[in-house]
Amino acid sequence: MSLLRADAFLSPLEIEAAVTRALEEDLGRAGDITSTATVPEDTTGRAVLNAREAGVIAGLPLVAAAFRRLSPDIEITPHARDGAAIQAKTRLMTIAGNARAMLGAERVALNFLGHLSGIATATAAFVARIAHTKARVICTRKTTPGLRAIEKYAVRCGGGFNHRFGLDDAILIKDNHIAVAGGIRAVLTRAKASVGHLVKIEIEVDSLDQLEEVLDVGLADVVLIDNFDLDAMRKAVALVAGRLVIEASGGITLASAAAIAETGVDYLSSGSLTHSVQNLDIGLDIEM
Repeated sequence: MSLLRADAFLSPLEIEAAVTRALEEDLGRAGDITSTATVPEDTTGRAVLNAREAGVIAGLPLVAAAFRRLSPDIEITPHARDGAAIQAKTRLMTIAGNARAMLGAERVALNFLGHLSGIATATAAFVARIAHTKARVICTRKTTPGLRAIEKYAVRCGGGFNHRFGLDDAILIKDNHIAVAGGIRAVLTRAKASVGHLVKIEIEVDSLDQLEEVLDVGLADVVLIDNFDLDAMRKAVALVAGRLVIEASGGITLASAAAIAETGVDYLSSGSLTHSVQNLDIGLDIEM
């Protein structure tokens, strides 16, 4: 059974790079000196990953990669896959093989699995909160440095969608770009002239007057309405009338998500999905 969510790809190169960095950080120059000193080299055993609370799982491929990096012949038996909604006390994976390898990779495996499952769980809560609307929940670039692709994968495991992965994905014109370029018409004209036909142009506005100017220029594909109140959002949706995709942003929380989605916007972007989540409590229990 594949450990990845069925409809969400994560590059094996990203997995390998992230796991390598984490193990290098944890093992340092001399390795796990505690296990080396206390556990005979040929000791074998079995460990089980157990969820200690309910949530949505993400990160199992990184768990398997961490153990296999320290012991290539270790046996991995999955009992769940990423994207699964699980209850407390659910068995997620059984690991059998060299005991030193299991102990050496334990913290790296749990760090990845707890953090990414926390993201997936938080995203799933947002998705459920706005399921009665057409809106989608998307993440931002407010991610842990070096872990963006993996954290965005965890958002997809929770049923959310991704905004751009980096500055090279699409054009997103913010207020500072508008100020430097000399206004909305100038910045949109320059943007449109500089990109290919497959590159989308999104522009941020902070007032209905700016939105009207964007519509008048007519070169954007997406408009980001930033920190609008609910009444202004409804007016923005009416003004746009389907001509642009509308993304709402600015301090969106689980408590406010439903009311925002009900205004008719297309997307809700929230940095909290990746920068403010609580780890899902998952433990590794040794069964010798």
